[in-house]
Amino acid sequence: MMFNPLTISQRDYVPEFEFQTSRSSGPGGQNVNKVETRVSLKFSVAGSSLLNEAEKARLLEKWKNRLSLEGFISIHSEKHRSQLRNKEETIAAFRKLLVVAFTDPKPRKKRKPSKASIRKRLDAKKKHSDKKSNRKPPQF
Repeated sequence: MMFNPLTISQRDYVPEFEFQTSRSSGPGGQNVNKVETRVSLKFSVAGSSLLNEAEKARLLEKWKNRLSLEGFISIHSEKHRSQLRNKEETIAAFRKLLVVAFTDPKPRKKRKPSKASIRKRLDAKKKHSDKKSNRKPPQF
């Protein structure tokens, strides 16, 4: 089935996100000890009303190693000193993961090496072999 990753990622998922804040270990000086700037985003693939069944199946397959046992995907950010910027970064990371999940890989095209490249490779191997054999002491 063909998916358009850009239209899927542009939907408004924010009402379905669960945000949790905690103390960050990143930059912030004295702020680190008293302000909760780390943001964790949780999203339930199975519980989403914005995704149809085919899209849910695709996400469950692509994200099977990232999902928790309850079926949630978690994204964390503690890069910035501001909770708002960390929240925006988690949302951007979620959208990027969606685009990656719904982008089909390019099909591999089989190619044969050209005759000239085969000849060039064999000549290089022969030259390397001669160089190695010339290092041996003479046989008496």
